[in-house]
Amino acid sequence: MPKMGSVTQVGGHGGLPLAVERLGPDEAPAVVLAHGFGQTRHAWRRTAGALAAAGRQVILYDARGHGDSGRPAGGVYAIDDFVTDLRAVAGLCAAPPVIVGASMGGLTALLAHGEAPGLGLAALVLVDIAPRWQAAGVARMIRFMRDHVDGFASLDAARAAIGRYLAHRTGRDVSATLEDRLKFNLRRSGDRWRWHWDPRLFCLADAAEAEQPRLVAAARRVEAPVLLVSGGLSDILGANEIDDLRALIPHAVWHKVPRAAHMVAGDDNEAFNEAILSFLMSPEIVSGREIK
Repeated sequence: MPKMGSVTQVGGHGGLPLAVERLGPDEAPAVVLAHGFGQTRHAWRRTAGALAAAGRQVILYDARGHGDSGRPAGGVYAIDDFVTDLRAVAGLCAAPPVIVGASMGGLTALLAHGEAPGLGLAALVLVDIAPRWQAAGVARMIRFMRDHVDGFASLDAARAAIGRYLAHRTGRDVSATLEDRLKFNLRRSGDRWRWHWDPRLFCLADAAEAEQPRLVAAARRVEAPVLLVSGGLSDILGANEIDDLRALIPHAVWHKVPRAAHMVAGDDNEAFNEAILSFLMSPEIVSGREIK
């Protein structure tokens, strides 16, 4: 697995500290990687390494309430705070960046770019997410998280539970990556191994569906080049949701990764990276022009 850069802090909404890492050439066009709900910046480790090796500056960060970033006093989370945080991270870039957003990170980026004042972007990559999604798939994901909100008695118990949740992956895929993920996603606390995210974040998940009309309106205003990467095994984004996004953003390009489910970058990282790098080589994105 590629080594990551040193961690710095950026002030997000209300001055909340956000853990940020950079790798790749400082003068190169930037790609900001925004992870999904319940993940950390380490979900992007292999993709970040591939992008840096291709000559891109890569910026990763932990969303508020996740990983090494701060947790707001009172445990109150709102989508607008995540949008403000993303704007602060994007402000580190010398020129408009490409934003690659998985799930929650994609919705945050969609609002940041599609709502006034629109965040200028070189391009937007949405990873298995759209303004509308399949409620049953999201419920399955949240149920897994709630079932293990108190963590695990041992790393073996964690491996077993996560292996069952990721049953669509082959044994080889799980064994090759699970140990590394556990190292970054769990913390020892007393006699338990607990997640690297704040359990109070569930208030954000519970309110997500009510934001769909707002997300639809934001999508209609997107002018930046857009790539949608979906998982062929996803239970969150199906044909109807993909068609809906392509109607809202007619210029969007769609790429399906057949062997992946919702966590595309983790399920088939090689295919995911190929899709991203190919998209980034398009002339419009290479030119680096700002699109507001």
